[in-house]
Amino acid sequence: MEALSGERLFSRAWQCGGKVEVLPCSRIAHLERAHKPYLPDLSIAVKRNALRVAEVWMDDYKYMVYFAWNLPIENPGIDFGDVSSRKDLRKKLNCKGFDWYIKNIYPNLIYLPNIVGYGTMKNTLKEDICIDQGPVPGNTPIMYPCHAYSPQHIYYHSTGEMYVGGLQARWNRGDRCLTDPGNGDLPVLETCDIAVNKGLNLHWDFRQGSAVINRSTKRCLEIAADNPVSYRLVMQTCTGQRWNIQHTVKGWGKTKDLQQKAQH
Repeated sequence: MEALSGERLFSRAWQCGGKVEVLPCSRIAHLERAHKPYLPDLSIAVKRNALRVAEVWMDDYKYMVYFAWNLPIENPGIDFGDVSSRKDLRKKLNCKGFDWYIKNIYPNLIYLPNIVGYGTMKNTLKEDICIDQGPVPGNTPIMYPCHAYSPQHIYYHSTGEMYVGGLQARWNRGDRCLTDPGNGDLPVLETCDIAVNKGLNLHWDFRQGSAVINRSTKRCLEIAADNPVSYRLVMQTCTGQRWNIQHTVKGWGKTKDLQQKAQH
């Protein structure tokens, strides 16, 4: 998603009838201010600007920015201000939609409309550790103290795939899918397109506050204690362990909703 963060700066030119050209012999100068009017935590300003651009220019693709920054969609906790005047300007200039920009200018982006849960993922037995992609290079996910940076970002799709690690969403940089090899007791991370081509077991059934069950092997993703302070992520016969993911989309998997359905 790093590329999307950079490309959004240029999308407005393309959407509104302009274009961006690469000129090999050009020179760029940057004039430094004597005083930089930035917040001590620059990431807050960057996220604010990213959300403003997303809300004004990116239409349904805006959710990709929330996913990439691991921010809740309804209340992101960042005040990006009133963008109504910017939306009016876009309408006045008769600018094209972001879908046009992706299809015609930046087709390298993979749109992921099926993500229904994202962020860190914890087991209710031990909630101070999170699923983590583990050492890279390497294909074995682990349990690690929660820090909420990109190695611990999980993306669960309504179609059953579960991505682990920072969201790439580009054709030339594949996301990695969680798979159950069907033998041994360790889950395996594999680039999603390779997992599909190899017919690996990459589809999971999961609801918020419930087990994570592989659809093919029927084994559960669970944690096992090697000792009182060390836990492993394992594949095994289901014992009733439950998981929660940090953010949900459009009310998917909310425990309250599940309870209401159960009562009816």
